[in-house]
Amino acid sequence: MRRNGTLLAGSAYTIWGLFPLYFKALHSVPSLEILLNRMVWSLLFLIGILTWKKHWGWISQAIRNPKLVMSFALSATLLSANWLVYIWAVNEGRVIDASLGYFITPLVNILLGAVALRERMRTMQWVAVSFAAAGVMWLTWLTGSLPWIGLTLALTFGTYGLLRKTSSLGALEGLSLETALLFPFASGYLFWLAMQGHNAWFTQDSHVVTMLLLTGPVTAIPLLLFAAGARKIPMTTLGILQYISPMVQFLMGIWLFHEPFNAQKLGGFALIWLALILYSAEGLWMNFRQSANKTA
Repeated sequence: MRRNGTLLAGSAYTIWGLFPLYFKALHSVPSLEILLNRMVWSLLFLIGILTWKKHWGWISQAIRNPKLVMSFALSATLLSANWLVYIWAVNEGRVIDASLGYFITPLVNILLGAVALRERMRTMQWVAVSFAAAGVMWLTWLTGSLPWIGLTLALTFGTYGLLRKTSSLGALEGLSLETALLFPFASGYLFWLAMQGHNAWFTQDSHVVTMLLLTGPVTAIPLLLFAAGARKIPMTTLGILQYISPMVQFLMGIWLFHEPFNAQKLGGFALIWLALILYSAEGLWMNFRQSANKTA
């Protein structure tokens, strides 16, 4: 079971890491329009899954809970902001900068847990966060501005994860509700674009239109793989697997897309990677100690 879980979760992170290839192929479509199509077709694909599984009972309970709906309206806003910045970054040749955001997301999660959930940070976690902060400050000094792409992606996804962590809905139900809340705005704007003659469905070739249609399953499938795999493996294993996605993006940015990356910028990334090594090693050590105490 653990091997299957690792394969499922690892596949999800690998697919997420390969997303730049997909969105690069849609470079002729404005980033906002790609986002809107992603919202619409994700919902329709999820409706198909819910219909296949005959899993509709949760909807009536969710609708009767205004607090839950408001929470998912906020998480949907954060998710759409994350998607938009990521798509824009990929199509603007900033894949390496986008990978930075997902490298530092685990450390942002630590800080959000300490602030919002009053979770106590251990000494090594403070050290890891300090190294990451030093890396961000170095990149800021180097470029003369904050690495806003990476920070925006990390903060939006980290806050999104915090909201989902405290929610009663699972991955399938949660994403379905989020895309349902976004659907009226997305479909309405796409209709307006069509009326103006700017909708890619009427201005692009069939290849691009097909890829826009497939943004639904491309979005939902890795999430479902992740949800299935996460239930079968320890959190420490999941924590290590999460680095697959930004590392794949980082390597593609350098070797495939030939984005500029010099030794000075490497110094900032190296500090963040060191922070992640410390964070992961500390997590593995704590898990080992807990397991040893249980068997003692």
